[in-house]
Amino acid sequence: MPVFLVDFLHATPIVQFNLIVMVLFTVFFAYQAVFFIIGAVRGECQYPPAKTLHRYAYFIAAHNEEAVIANLVRSIKQQDYPQELIDVFVVADACTDDTAEKARAAGAIVYERNDLARKGKSWVMDYGFERILREYPGVHEGFFVFDADNLISPSYTRIMNDAFDQGYMAITSYRNSKNFGSSWISAAYATAFLREARFLNNARMMCGTSCAVSGSGYLISAKIVEGMRGWQFHSLTEDIQFSTFCAVHGVRIAYAPAEFFDEQPVTFAASWKQRMRWTKGFYQVFFTYGAQLIKSIFAFRRFSAYDMFMTVAPGNLLTLISILANGAFLVVGLLSHGFLATDAELQSCFESIIMTLLTLYQTYFVMGLLTTFFERKHIHCQKRWRVVANLFTFPLFMFTYIPLIVAALFLKVDWVPTPHSLSLTLDDVVGEPSGSAAH
Repeated sequence: MPVFLVDFLHATPIVQFNLIVMVLFTVFFAYQAVFFIIGAVRGECQYPPAKTLHRYAYFIAAHNEEAVIANLVRSIKQQDYPQELIDVFVVADACTDDTAEKARAAGAIVYERNDLARKGKSWVMDYGFERILREYPGVHEGFFVFDADNLISPSYTRIMNDAFDQGYMAITSYRNSKNFGSSWISAAYATAFLREARFLNNARMMCGTSCAVSGSGYLISAKIVEGMRGWQFHSLTEDIQFSTFCAVHGVRIAYAPAEFFDEQPVTFAASWKQRMRWTKGFYQVFFTYGAQLIKSIFAFRRFSAYDMFMTVAPGNLLTLISILANGAFLVVGLLSHGFLATDAELQSCFESIIMTLLTLYQTYFVMGLLTTFFERKHIHCQKRWRVVANLFTFPLFMFTYIPLIVAALFLKVDWVPTPHSLSLTLDDVVGEPSGSAAH
């Protein structure tokens, strides 16, 4: 019998428990470390120039977005792509401000919707897609999905068209942030999305597996939209639901390094509310598609299904369970005055809790450090100290997902729009003076 197995069998139950949790966490998520290495070593994926210039519809769901909507529409109108092949549609959803007027003035086709019974972006997409298909039958080959606070780089459509021309049915893109320097919260969001683009979706693409769409900044073939006659994913996270559906059914989502910019929450309260909705949505998707993902993993041997299962599964629960189990054993052992646990066992529990937290912090610190280093040219922040400080606060931000997964499991969560008020143009975001960006 191997020595490590003998040591395991002779260890105390709490030590055995800690070893099992550590092994499970390592086995389940080790592939993401491989993704990180691939993303770092191989750079960004590229596509050959498209043979055909396809025609697209840009779809934007907007609720009281008068401060930002015109800037997005104008950034679409400034694409280095034939404008006659681009239509911009804005659905002004239950707006009480001048969103519709601002969008029309900027050159968008605007639909106004006032269905208070069906709130949420997914229902706006369903309404907008159905109406576009009805009023412009067969006109568009693909639909770009964006949020009103986004901005897109001039080459965005061209790069996405290069990928679409390869025959992919869905394509996600490079999600950057337009307000990295606003607060430690916005900086943490920005770092997480930079990592997702370069070291998850980009690496997935290079490995030949499927990617995941996230929030906005993705392209869907008109064939998918026409097949659904609108949009049929209505969880709190319709993007992850769509990605999971694709993983289950073997539809590969591609990635292209086309850059767009997103406004991130600035306060912890706004972030908590938004991420609570995301976490609850992940639970919805997990409980709806979990069994199908497992079947797809074993019956069809789809790695994309395994990857998506690990994405929607509450992985931090393993960490939380470990901390709670060791904490409970520590408290009970102390109260029993050595009757239920020896001093060595109590010390082992205490050390396990400390090591778990330190290991997590170290992991997130390294993750943030490497992301900042490799993606430094994409970080637009005039406050250099914020970029450095973010290395230390990013792990703390990631720690807050641990109580979130507990709260979201028991609390009722409704869809609530995230307000956006940062009126910036693309030049405002990327045109800072030379040397002010992170290097």
